[in-house]
Amino acid sequence: MPKSRLEAFSDGVMAIILTIMVLEMKVPHGDASLASLKPILPVFLSYLLSFTYLGIYWNNHHHLLQAARKVNGKILWANLHLLFWLSLLPFVTGWMGENGFAAWPVLFYNAVLLLAGTAYYILSRQLVAHHGEDSALARAVGRDRKGLASLGAYVLAVALSFVNPWISVGISVAVAVMWVIPDRRIESALKESDGAQGG
Repeated sequence: MPKSRLEAFSDGVMAIILTIMVLEMKVPHGDASLASLKPILPVFLSYLLSFTYLGIYWNNHHHLLQAARKVNGKILWANLHLLFWLSLLPFVTGWMGENGFAAWPVLFYNAVLLLAGTAYYILSRQLVAHHGEDSALARAVGRDRKGLASLGAYVLAVALSFVNPWISVGISVAVAVMWVIPDRRIESALKESDGAQGG
């Protein structure tokens, strides 16, 4: 079946998630000084981290589906599985920010990142299985060492949430920085595939 509806639905859900997250930031009341912004700084920082993560997921999801030619029922459910975990980001983002990065909110935040990362990995594997191990998509995704390293980092972040929440958050920031750097595997594989077909 064609992939266009899956792409459009996913884009819409991610846009709604971003909108919900920004609405969680309440405008300070009282004086209009810079000091009035201080109480919402943790909320803004958690929003910034989550905005970055959603941007990373949207970007990589877009590239992954550009390499895909078709989808099936398993892929649709794998995609919904990913969107489910991403849809929890506004809740854990607000909880973490409003509680000053306390241990329990940080643990749940990193758990959602772990489960979203796992869901993305499952989605990519379902796409590879559907397109075949010799497809351009399979070559682009490869063994996905970066994705597996991220999952390991999230497990560590969850484990350290009660040891030191700031180290746990630091791990999440480090993973985000690692993914902000563009991953050109899919674009390169698609160019190679197009070049081979053109030749």
